[in-house]
Amino acid sequence: MTDAERHNWTRLNRLQLGKYAEYLAKMEFILHGCDVFTSEVDDHGIDFVVRTRAGRHYDVQVKSYRPAKNKYVYLEKSKFPISPQSLLALVQFVDGEPATLFLVPSCLDGAHNPILESRDYGEGKKSAPEWGLTLSKKKLAALAEGWVKRVIRGLNPFDARTADFHSSPSVTFASMLIQLGQRYEG
Repeated sequence: MTDAERHNWTRLNRLQLGKYAEYLAKMEFILHGCDVFTSEVDDHGIDFVVRTRAGRHYDVQVKSYRPAKNKYVYLEKSKFPISPQSLLALVQFVDGEPATLFLVPSCLDGAHNPILESRDYGEGKKSAPEWGLTLSKKKLAALAEGWVKRVIRGLNPFDARTADFHSSPSVTFASMLIQLGQRYEG
C-alpha cells in the first residue's frame, strides 16, 4: 500500500475517522511515556484520561476534522470545563498526508484559552452552550504544528522557534506532551 492509499481519509466515514483520531491521540500519549485510561461508558464527554510521570492527570476530548469538509468544531461547555486539566486533542485529516495532531489546553493563565470561542445560545435555543474553534488558517497557525508532521519532515523544533541561534535560549521540547512531564511509574 502506498502512502497516498494509506492516507486516503475519504474512505472512512465520520465515525471511523473519529475512532481513528482517538486511537492516534492515545498512542501518541503512550509513545511519550504517559499512562492512558479509558472509560467503559462515554457519557461525560471525556475520551480518555492521561497520567504523567509527575502524577498530573488530564481529561482529553478528541475531535477530528477534514479541512475540505468542516471549518468548525465544538465542545459542549457542560462536558468540557475550562481547567488546567482539560485538553482538546484536535486531529486534522488531509487526503494523501499523515494525520496531524494538535493539543489545545482549555485554559491559559487561569482563563479560558482565547483560541476557543464562547458561544452561549441562551434559553430555548436548539444548541447547548459550547466552546467553539473556527478552523481558519490564522487559528491553525496559532496552534503548534503537530509532532506527527514535524517528525516526518525532520524539522528541528529549535529551528522552528528561533532565528538567532547564538543569543536565544535553548528550547528542547518537541511537543506539548513532553512538556507535560515523564510517565508515572509507581
